[in-house]
Amino acid sequence: MTHFRRWLYFPILFVTSLALSQAPAKPSPGDDSAISAKARSIHNSALVIDTHADTPQRFLDENFDIGSTDPNDIGHISLDKARRGNLGAEFFSIWVEPETNQGHFAQHTFDLIDSVYEQAARHPDRMMMAFSVADIERAHQQHKLAALMGIEGGHSIENDIHLLRDYYRLGVRYMTLSWSNTNEWADSSGDIDDPKVQHHNGLTDFGKKVVLEMNRLGMMVDISHVADKTFWDTIATTKAPVIASHSSARALVTAPRNMTDDMLRAVSKNGGVVQVNFFNGFIDQNYWDANKAQAKEREAAVKAYVDQMKAEGKAVRYVDIDRIDREWTAKIPRPPLKSLIDHIDHIAKVAGIDHVGLGSDFDGVSGATPQGIDSAADLPKITQAMVDRGYSAEDIHKILGGNLRRLLRDVERISREMQASASKASAQ
Repeated sequence: MTHFRRWLYFPILFVTSLALSQAPAKPSPGDDSAISAKARSIHNSALVIDTHADTPQRFLDENFDIGSTDPNDIGHISLDKARRGNLGAEFFSIWVEPETNQGHFAQHTFDLIDSVYEQAARHPDRMMMAFSVADIERAHQQHKLAALMGIEGGHSIENDIHLLRDYYRLGVRYMTLSWSNTNEWADSSGDIDDPKVQHHNGLTDFGKKVVLEMNRLGMMVDISHVADKTFWDTIATTKAPVIASHSSARALVTAPRNMTDDMLRAVSKNGGVVQVNFFNGFIDQNYWDANKAQAKEREAAVKAYVDQMKAEGKAVRYVDIDRIDREWTAKIPRPPLKSLIDHIDHIAKVAGIDHVGLGSDFDGVSGATPQGIDSAADLPKITQAMVDRGYSAEDIHKILGGNLRRLLRDVERISREMQASASKASAQ
């Protein structure tokens, strides 16, 4: 979830853009017709993994069915779109908005988890829950979408390590230590400059215990959204490779959610993987600047709607927030696909080809993706762009999912080792 509030934090603010109104008038390198036989062969022979989609918000708020074939649906993820894009595994984001869910973070977390299970139960012939690399590969062999889950924001555990374990038992396989809000044990990049927020200079002692417990459980530690000091504390604490589930390069775009080159090198040394975010504001500096310039007016429009709903005693609806933001962000031109590929290039060069992947943020940014990437069906265009830049089939397969599978295997192995060591120690 990378709505505008995720990088200039403002409660109940969603950033999107109007993809359909900005479609190119003539074929471009991003068009499906431009995909070569070579690129299509490479793409279709890969096990493609995306580590971040906010579709569970749609499952709950819009009663969206992932099996929908509605041609007018402007969402990024459906079973048909995943099939057309050869998307093999999706990590569905379990994101609890911290302002509107005060006092019941865990309850809403469980509701979102349940929504993913319900979708898999509706479509057992095309989708299955997955909890390991072996499950991902089994789903791929059965031509089903592997559905995994990652909690986005440590506030979901309500400062209770027992809840963390419960989420793992239910299938959660990563947790982002913070969202755009600093919680009681991890500082966020989203509010690090806000003097009204109580910060911790990175991770607290409890935060470090959370990281180690995630290592023991076999849950990937996600450092997207965290403050810089939180990142470095995490790298110093973790015994397993970390993941940035949806982050891009700060050397190219100055968004504080993006990662510096020093961070990229640290992730490489740690054995982790940076999954590139597709959000226009994180991959294109001009878009980032334009969105910041209109922020106050857009925030005012959203606030007026929220205040009106509260005055009338009505619930704030996602679809209405989304509509307001589409009206504003449609005014900003979408950057070319090149902007996204530049970030893949940069991270591959700085961190290494074994440490970059895809973390789209689909359905968390709606239309605010680069030209040609309007849904999961367009993923082959990324492969074509990498072929055009001279990437080998082997390296493309790593970026499309191989690196993430390797990381998850490492996390699973380290979990087994930590649990075996603890069992041996307790027996002595």
